[in-house]
Amino acid sequence: MQNKGPYYLTTAIAYTSGKPHVGNNYEIVMADSIARFKRKEGYDVFFQTGTDEHGQKIELKAQEAGITPKEYVDKVAGVIQGLCDLLNISYNKFIRTTDDYHEHQVQKIFKRLYNQGDIYKGAYEGMYCTPCESFWTESQLVDGKCPDCGREVKQAKEEAYFFRMSKYADRLIDHINKHPEFIQPVSRKNEMMNNFLLPGLQDLCVSRTSFKWGIPVDFDERHVVYVWLDALTNYITGIGYDADGNSTEQYKKLWPADLHLIGKDIIRFHTIYWPIFLMALGEPLPKQVFGHPWLMMNGGKMSKSKGNVIYVDDLVNFFGVDAVRYYVLHEMPYDNDGNVTWELIAERTNSDLANTLGNLVNRTISMSNKYFGGIVENRNAQLSEHDKEIDADLKKTVIDAYTQCSARMEDLRVADALTDIFAVFKRCNKYIDETEPWVLGKEKDNDPAKADRLATVLYNLVEGIIIGASLLEPFLPETAEKIAAQLGTELRGFETLGNFGLYKNGNKVTDQPEILFARLDMKEVEKREEEIAAAQKAEAAEEAGEHEESPEAGEGIDIEAKPEITYDDFAKLQFQVGEIIACEAVPKSKKLLCSQVKIGSQVRQIVSGIKAHYSPEEMVGKKVMVLVNLRPATLAGILSEGMLLCAEDAEGNLALMTPEKTMPAGAEIC
Repeated sequence: MQNKGPYYLTTAIAYTSGKPHVGNNYEIVMADSIARFKRKEGYDVFFQTGTDEHGQKIELKAQEAGITPKEYVDKVAGVIQGLCDLLNISYNKFIRTTDDYHEHQVQKIFKRLYNQGDIYKGAYEGMYCTPCESFWTESQLVDGKCPDCGREVKQAKEEAYFFRMSKYADRLIDHINKHPEFIQPVSRKNEMMNNFLLPGLQDLCVSRTSFKWGIPVDFDERHVVYVWLDALTNYITGIGYDADGNSTEQYKKLWPADLHLIGKDIIRFHTIYWPIFLMALGEPLPKQVFGHPWLMMNGGKMSKSKGNVIYVDDLVNFFGVDAVRYYVLHEMPYDNDGNVTWELIAERTNSDLANTLGNLVNRTISMSNKYFGGIVENRNAQLSEHDKEIDADLKKTVIDAYTQCSARMEDLRVADALTDIFAVFKRCNKYIDETEPWVLGKEKDNDPAKADRLATVLYNLVEGIIIGASLLEPFLPETAEKIAAQLGTELRGFETLGNFGLYKNGNKVTDQPEILFARLDMKEVEKREEEIAAAQKAEAAEEAGEHEESPEAGEGIDIEAKPEITYDDFAKLQFQVGEIIACEAVPKSKKLLCSQVKIGSQVRQIVSGIKAHYSPEEMVGKKVMVLVNLRPATLAGILSEGMLLCAEDAEGNLALMTPEKTMPAGAEIC
């Protein structure tokens, strides 16, 4: 394949405050699928990831653990890199911000920006959030707490160096307007422009004196470089940038980056601070920053104390690497948050991986062995016009798949690309039903024409599967390799996938097909999930102190604050009183109830994850609070047309929100 040139891809570097959960790991799997896909398209890919290891939070964590900050980050960085390796991530470089070369360049960058007047010394006084390592003004706080994480803030004042952000704001606005592809999805671009850039940028604090775990400012060692100027520059220091103008050939080849893949929560730092730092250094901006959505647990955040944190190593140990990769890639929407549970992964594994893909491969190999001793031969036999039509349709579906998939990947619609690939496998399954090879097999010994047709059918199936597997390789690399090995061939380059019929005539498939994905027993899945949840709760209790009691009724609990909304935002939500007139458990689900809810003259069907807290019998007759104008969604194969609102305590117990006084079904809640 022709070399299409360099392609430089990065993820955000993971903060080493603790072990990441599966929602954090989603990003690295998505990046890996893009990197592998681009390599197969002929690009010289350089894929960088790593860890962000400085800051006050880590200094405090190390103190609590009774070890040095370096010992602490060494341990956590090892865990993070180990999870990357576990997930079969094909990164080219794993950078750590404690690497000597990175720290040295950060010092040089800081001094250069200071010497040219972009950084100046001043003092900062405001409310400080330690977890976010951010200063806030009183007007920016939400209910007196950090607007980003909802935690407590403390009054702080300290000498600091600041970066003159406003100096470059107009230039950045102009760049964004001229390069609409720079920030994706478009909703993220609109947010940055309307909420931050257009109202005007304040100067940014870029050093700290209240803690020591950071890169020292070499000309003023009371100060350490603040986290974002340190962390963001990894994208250039990791490939050989030098602030004195002696950058490596690798840097000149790879920069500007083709893609920064990051979470939507840090889009501001990557699309405002980072571009402005680069402008000040006289370096080109990255070509694109994509802020992906979050992977949530039952629509909410994960908490170890609730026993609902999902760690990727637990999932891999139970489901396998490629099943986990498939779920997080296939179930994450382009622009909206996705959802993950053990039950959902199991359902998707059984339906798509075990049935659609695994069963297809197994049946095809088994029939090839049964009828022709494993020899696959294309005899180009069609016995009717119908045969010609279904063969042509199969071939078209298969050879069109790469073009469709490539277009999806160009737009970073990874889930849609996987759907296109599985359309190939579904079409192959349909082809089996259409051709009925078991019928042809009964007659092949007495009818040579039927034998030729059967051989052709099996050849077409093998060819369709290997083309699909070659497309699948960037997403499920181990599975694709297993399929190719069982078919007695190799995975193909993308440049060949427009040709149907390249499987070698007379080749032999394996004698003993391996089950790619075994169907899962949902009771076993539930049992394993409960074991892990119990272990998490015990660990959380031990960390908090064994004798610490839950809040008594009336004491109140604090939760993480969500971003502030306007009255107009709230006015879009329609809440009404609903009366539950029927309710039943959702089959094969341990969490879901399906309720028929009367709202005025209408009856809505609403699926809710409250089975652990209410029986169907308890639900009937209740008056409840309903979010009516929520877009319908399908949960466990059942349409849900709204949401029942509940309160949740610190232990994860739920209570339906009900009106204090008798109200008719349909009454507006305002």
